[in-house]
Order: sequence, then C-alpha cells, then structure tokens
Amino acid sequence: MPTWSLRRRPGRTLGLLLLLTVSFLVLRRLKWSTLLPLWLQPQRLGLRTKGSDFVLEDSTFQILGGSIHYFRVPKEYWKDRLLKMKACGLNTLTTYVPWNLHEPERGKFDFSGNLDLEAFIQLAAKIGLYVILRPGPYICSELDLGGLPSWLLQDPDMKLRTTYHGFTKAVDLYFDHLMSRVVPLQYKYGGPIIAVQVENEYGSYNKDRAYMPYIKKALEDRGIIEMLLTSDNKDGLQKGVVDGVLATINLQSQQELKELNSVLISIQGIQPKMVMEYWTGWFDSWGGPHNILDSSEVLQTVSAITKAGSSINLYMFHGGTNFGFINGAMHFNDYKADVTSYDYDAILTEAGDYTAKYTKLRQLFGTISGIPPPPPPELILKMIYEPMRPSFYLSLWDAILFMDDPFTSEIPVNMENLPVNNGNGQAFGYVLYETTIFSSGVLSGLVRDRGQVFLNKVSIGFLDYKTTKITIPLTQGYTILRILVENRGRVNYGNNIDTQRKGLIGNLYLNNNPLKNFKIYSLDMTKKFFQRFIADKWSMIPKEPTFPAFFLGALSVGIYPSDTFLKLEGWVKGVVFVNDKNLGRYWNIGPQETLYLPGVWLDKGLNKVIIFEETMAGSVVQSTDTPYLGRNQYVN
Repeated sequence: MPTWSLRRRPGRTLGLLLLLTVSFLVLRRLKWSTLLPLWLQPQRLGLRTKGSDFVLEDSTFQILGGSIHYFRVPKEYWKDRLLKMKACGLNTLTTYVPWNLHEPERGKFDFSGNLDLEAFIQLAAKIGLYVILRPGPYICSELDLGGLPSWLLQDPDMKLRTTYHGFTKAVDLYFDHLMSRVVPLQYKYGGPIIAVQVENEYGSYNKDRAYMPYIKKALEDRGIIEMLLTSDNKDGLQKGVVDGVLATINLQSQQELKELNSVLISIQGIQPKMVMEYWTGWFDSWGGPHNILDSSEVLQTVSAITKAGSSINLYMFHGGTNFGFINGAMHFNDYKADVTSYDYDAILTEAGDYTAKYTKLRQLFGTISGIPPPPPPELILKMIYEPMRPSFYLSLWDAILFMDDPFTSEIPVNMENLPVNNGNGQAFGYVLYETTIFSSGVLSGLVRDRGQVFLNKVSIGFLDYKTTKITIPLTQGYTILRILVENRGRVNYGNNIDTQRKGLIGNLYLNNNPLKNFKIYSLDMTKKFFQRFIADKWSMIPKEPTFPAFFLGALSVGIYPSDTFLKLEGWVKGVVFVNDKNLGRYWNIGPQETLYLPGVWLDKGLNKVIIFEETMAGSVVQSTDTPYLGRNQYVN
C-alpha cells in the first residue's frame, strides 16, 4: 500500500490549503468564537467589575440568570429545563449545592445520579449557559435545615453557621471534597462558573463576625479564583457584607429595589448592581394557600430591574419538587412545614411546562439582548392512567416484626442521636417509640414535629407544637404506649436552626413522672427499609384495616411512560413510593392535592406503588394530567 505524502499528492495539498483558507474566512465573518462551546473559547480574565458594569473578558456583561436546583429535578429532565432556560433568553444558570444530600454520613459523599453536580454544570456549559454557584455550606432553599446535615446536631453544643470548632471542622472536610470537583469547572480554567457565592443571607443571621471571612478564605484556599458574591435580603444587607466580596440583593417588589439599591451604594459605592434573587413567586406551607404572583407584576419588576442596568437572577426559574423528605420549614410564631411541590409559581411549572411569565419574559429578554432566543423545546407529554387500586396491605404493627431489633434506651433518644447509619443518626422519616404504662393520667412531652399516640394499637390523638399534653384513658394492667413521630421538615431559615432535633426531645411524662425503658424503631423509609417486606409479608386488604399501614398496588403504564400527577382522594396523610422512588408527602389539609410523578421514573407495564397512610385509606389512587396545588393567594 503506497504511503501518502504531500509530494505525491500536490493537488490534495492545494485543496487542503484552499479549504483551510475558506473556512478561516467564513468563521471570521461569522464570529467564530460564538460558534464554539463556552469551555473551548479563549478565556483569560473572567468576570470583573468596571465602574457600575460587569465585564466578561473585554465586553460589558449583564447577567440574566435563573435558578434551577438539580436535586429537585430528575436528571433525565435537566437538559429539557436548561434548554427552556436558554430559549427564554437567559445567559446564566444559578444553583445551590445541598451539603446534607451530598454528605449523608460523615466522610461518605454522594455525587451520583440526581446529585451529579459536575454533569449538571457541564450540561449547562454545553447548552451555552454560564454558571453562578452557590455552595453554602448553608443554602436555605426551603430545604431541611437549610441544606446542613442533621448529623451536625449530634453535638449538644453545636453552633451552626459560626466558627465553632465542631462546625468549621465539618465544613473544612466537606469543602475539601466539594471544591476538588468545582475548581476545574471555573471559567478561568475553561469551565462555565463565572462567580461563586459566599454562604447565603448571613446578614439576617449574623451570630459570628468572624464566620463570613472564614467562609471566604475557605473557598479561596481551596482554589476558587472567580468573583465572589454575597446575597442578602432587606433584613440583613447591611450586616452581610464582606471585604473583597461584591454584595447583591434579594427582593420581590420595585419598592424594595429602590430602597436596597440606595443601601448598596452607601455600602460599596459605585459597583455593578445585581438582584441575586428576584422572587418570581413563593413557596407553600401545609394548611395554607397556594401562593402566586401575577405575571404582569413580574414583567414590570423585571423590566424595572434590567432597565436600571442591574443584573438579575430569577429565583426560581424552575422550582421542581421536594422529592422524599427533603422539604424545610419555617417557625416564627407557628411551625409551618413546606409542601412537597416546589412549584413556587415560577417561570416554568413543577413539571417544566411554560407559563404566562415565560412568554412575557422571553419577549423582554430577547429585546434586551437584541438577539432572538432559540425556539422553545416541545412540552413533555402528560398522561392520565387507569386508577390504581391497592391489592395488598401490611400494618405498621406487623411491619415492625420484620425489622431489625429496636434500639433500647432508658430514656427517649432524638432522631439525630439514634445509633443507625454508621453512627450518623437518622436524618428523615419517622421514629416509633414504645414503652409500657400501668395507669391513666396526663401524658406530656416535647414532640418534634408530630406524634400520633397509641394505646396498644388504638390511636388516641396527636402531640405537636400546639398540643403538648394528652389524656390517657383508664387502662387495666399492662398497656403498650406507642408514639409515632414524624420529622415534618427542619427549619431552614431563622435564628433557631441549632434546636432542630427531631423525635421525642427529653423526657416523656405521665402525670409528671418520667417514663422509662423505651424501644425505638427507626423508620427512615429508604429503599433498604422496604427490602425487608418481601412478597409473603403482605396480606389482602381487610375490610377494616389497622392504621398506620402500608398499601401495595401496581400502576399499569402503556408503551410510552409519561408524566402524570397522582391524586389521593379519600386518603388523609402519608407518603407515596413508586418503583422505590419517594414522591413525597401528601396531606388532605392542602393546599397541594396532587403529587408529581415523572414519566422517566415509570416502566412500561406494571409499576410498584407503596403508600404509607397514617389514619385512613381511600379505595383507589387516581392520576391526572393537570396538577392541583390549591386555592390561589397572591403574594403580598
């Protein structure tokens, strides 16, 4: 076989030279740098400030951002949501990083599947989006304990979000691991990350003046070289600033914009202004209304922000779902747990569908950039399936017979200090406490968050924040007292995060005498938890089931599994699992009445559905192609 050479093939050589010349001229005319992915473009200087402007390389740059949390969206739908963001005319993705999900046990890290942060950031770059990373360690985000791991609370003296040694030691180890993943994805190294946020809204907490400088140094010492930002609302802006870090603001109204911009100028002089969180809606709490914000008001406020030359981040662009037990809570006057849906009345719905806000903002952002956005992707198909009728049943009292031996203790032990999960305690779910009593009287104690009280197998009421005492009726002889306690979500914002231990807190009293000798069952309801309940453990559903109980059924799906929403009419309160995926909590007090079930979590044919119901079961589980999140209330 002859060897090819330039000498032997002069015609081919001339052809190659001609092709290279023509290609160079075409690319030059088309501004070749805009045709390359972000990470292949020449990069040197990164995001900087120049007077009142941001500058990226040599060009003035207005950040038009939107928030999507990868951990609230099935990985299979990341591309769809990011393409919809790009098609709305945005240029930057912002996301939080949840420490509690990435380090569920000390030193054991999980960045796989739906938690693959690097894949999410790289996908954003491929689609043409820059990234602002918000790594915490505290992130708020309406997430359990603001994204901090519950095992931190095993330390009785723990002082979260301070330079307390027990906290900083844990942060240092976490940041060692996290930043090794993040550093290579920075803009100056060829990645899409143009800025990194230092903690989150610390000015509203402000318990340790040394803390924010510590977090800033922790980031820089581990290789963060991009611009650093802080983010604060009106309550904390003046107290949240850090030397050498650009302050940004969080708000919802034009009135707040005027006030906070004046404060910003007084704090840091002439600098680029950015609304790090423009709240496009609001989150919902169980027992409350569904909060919404009118699309016309959103358009007016976003227009005012951008016309003033400010950069903006839409929080949320797409909220997603608090799958599992990850939702947070608020506790000022009353304890209020967040619902499963994190729809947020955002620009895209919980299932990624377009809204009036999307249409209006897409037109606005296209006008600002002067470049028509790419066409929006098609909507993902929704389906109504045949109603699912559960066939099998397992009462909680039978289920505990198949579990590991309970933990025994003279006194109650809170969830975080249970000797489970390799010494890291229990983070989420329920805990069952059992002891024996021999008399009637008044039962009292601190239950966090909600405890159903049983005598033997009969429910006699609930203990919670408002009800701290319950009357035990006259009993004869030996009686088993049981309390099923649910962690409904740790507070994610406020000054009381150090006290967010769950379960029974301290002693449980009968007639002011402390009860002793408890059996304690950890009911975390993970995939491993349900593996105990093999087929022969289940029985047919009796005419009058004993509650609480697990119900097992099969959802029949056709050849093309599609998104749907489960509707649990007749059911009261519990949790739904489909193919080992925890869809989250339902509760008939509302406002949320449907649970989002992504089609990518379904299989063709029969799909296993398990429902844990606390008090009363319906006969079927229906599905719908339209979510119902409750009675609307406009955000004030």
